[in-house]
Formats: sequence, C-alpha cells, structure tokens
Amino acid sequence: MTQGARHTPGRRTVLGAAVLGSAALALPTAAATAAQATERGHGSSGAELPVPTIVGHRGSSGYRPEHTLGSYQLALDLGAHVIEQDLVPTKDGHLICRHENDITATTDVSDHPEFAGRRTTKVVDGTSITGWFTEDFTLAEIKTLRAKERIPAVRQRNTLYDGHWEIPTFEEVLRWADAEGRRRGRPVWLYVETKHPTYFRGIGLALEDRLAKLLRRYGRDRKESPLLLQSFEPSSMQKMAKLVGTRRVVLLDAAATRPWDFRVANDPRTVADLVTPTGLKWIASFAQGIGPTLDLIIPRDATGKLGTPTTLVRDAHAKHLILHPYTMRNENAFLPADFRRGTDPNAYGDAFGAFQVWFEQGIDGIFTDNPDTGLLAREDFLAR
Repeated sequence: MTQGARHTPGRRTVLGAAVLGSAALALPTAAATAAQATERGHGSSGAELPVPTIVGHRGSSGYRPEHTLGSYQLALDLGAHVIEQDLVPTKDGHLICRHENDITATTDVSDHPEFAGRRTTKVVDGTSITGWFTEDFTLAEIKTLRAKERIPAVRQRNTLYDGHWEIPTFEEVLRWADAEGRRRGRPVWLYVETKHPTYFRGIGLALEDRLAKLLRRYGRDRKESPLLLQSFEPSSMQKMAKLVGTRRVVLLDAAATRPWDFRVANDPRTVADLVTPTGLKWIASFAQGIGPTLDLIIPRDATGKLGTPTTLVRDAHAKHLILHPYTMRNENAFLPADFRRGTDPNAYGDAFGAFQVWFEQGIDGIFTDNPDTGLLAREDFLAR
C-alpha cells in the first residue's frame, strides 16, 4: 500500500452505498450510536464487511515478513476483516505478491550468486533504483528465492522468519483464500493493489488484463465479490472498471504529489485537487472509495503532532465514497508525536489512543500492520 518511500465526528452505519452499487444511503449524524456501526451483509455471496473495517496491511507485517502466506495466514487468524496483496509481474507474466518490483530488501536474492548479474539500475516512476527486479525473473526463478523482513532494524523479531516462506503468486493466494473460506464457512476478503501499472504497461507487462483474468477464473469479478481493488494510479482503476465489476478504491498520497499516470499524461492535477469536492466527484464516477494517507484526514505539524482535521471524511461521504486510510503501525517511529511513548523509535507507543482518534473521524476502515491491535481498538471504540 504505502506509496511514499521510501474533528468531524460521526461514523458510518454501513459500508458506503457506492460500494454496494445501490442508491445513496443517508450518512449518520454526530449522535450516531455504536450499535449503528455494526456488521451488515453485502451482496449475494453472503460476504460481510464490518465497519470500521480492519485491513491487514500486507498481511500481518508487524509480526511476519510482508506478503508471505505466513503473514496472510496470521492476519486471518488474528481476525483481520480484509487482507491486502500488492501485485507485480514476473518476466513471464505471472502476478506475484510483493510491495515493489525491487525485491532487494524483501527477498534473499542478493545471496544467490547465480543472480548476481541481474542487479541493475532502473528508473521506476521517475525514481532511480538499483537492485533486483521481478520483471527480470521468470516465476520458476522467483520460486527459488525466500522472503525476508523488509525493515529488520525496526522489527528485529520478524527476522526469525527470514527464509521460511517463498514468494506467493496471486493465484496461490486466491486458492488459499478459497480454501480458508470453505474451512471457516465465510468468504475471505482480499484487498488487491496494482503496483506501478503505467511502468509495467510500458514494458509490455500490463497488470489489468492479467488481474481481470484471474478474478474471473476464481469468481471474484463481480460487484458483490469479497474483494476490493486499489491503485495509486486512477487510470488503472478506470481500466479495471471496464474489465470486471469488482469494487475499486483510489489510493491517495501526500497532498502535493501527483499520481504517476497523471505525470505521464501531463495532467496537472495533484492529490490536493483530487480531495476537493470536484475531485472526489470525478473519482466517484469510476470508483467506490478512496484510500488516503492518514495525514490527509488529520495533518501533522512540524513537530509531528496532530493538527486540525480536514473535511475529507465528510466530503468523501457526501460523494458516497468509503474511506480506508493507511497505515497504522504500533511503533513510535510511525505514530503521531502525541502518541509516542519513551525515546526508543522502535518501541510501541500508544497505538490504541491513535486508533481512537482516527475512528472518531468517521472513517470506514483502516490499514494496519498490527491487525490484533486494530481489532481491540475497534472493540473499545464500538463499546463507548
């Protein structure tokens, strides 16, 4: 999910009407009770998505190396309502689950002398990167690698699992989700991001058709399917809208940034333009939700403390868009200064306090590296 490198009270009664593909629902008032934010079924599949929704960011990446079946399984076992996958292609066109096509930090590729010659420098979305890239490997070669913790200095305990899991294909994740759904008697929701779609289209490895084919094969191509699509490039979601009925979310980075597809198309709009009522209306013409960075909802000041909430939640709901902001993490380094505890940036801060602030804004869900923390915070919020 995360793109960057490198109080308007009230809460939603149900997942937004646009997501349901039906007529607009009235928004709750500030006096809405916790009982109004309960679970409700969505679609003929019987899938349910509670509000606020807890999304397992790259699985349970606070506890296991990201985008591994181990990370996904733990997120599901902890109770995450939805589990996220980021998709990039291999040289032979298979979609695999990695946050980036640069796999230097998330696999043991550097330990494989047979791949030493694959190390190269590329420009991806305007940024020069030196490393190993998925599009230079066949799936068979990718399967010889093992996943490892991306930020070992922060999450030292996660390094225990380095080398334990291979890199999954998205098709393997779909099979896993179907099997777990049958075992548990309920659908397993997935949240699927197309990564760098313009870049990959430019090198002949377009993501959208490949993804749509898999969604149709596994019956997740309909409006009521237990799956959400997402991208930082709006044009990717516009393309997906023409291929499948699966619901779509536009991800939004910092206000001053421009989506890469906008840069390529010489579209002058920035994220700041997209979060205006006009911009949100445009998004609502082809998507059912937005995934803004948390700072677009409550900006931080120069000291890292939370400032005055924006009107984004209210404005998005007025356009019948859901909001699933990103990303809540337990460590001090990632929390607003208001909720840091002690001086160790890698120690846990007051994540529960931070979750409450975000829930109070009326968001429909949130991405978190620590699904168990998010679920307990949600329980506390609904019990008020």
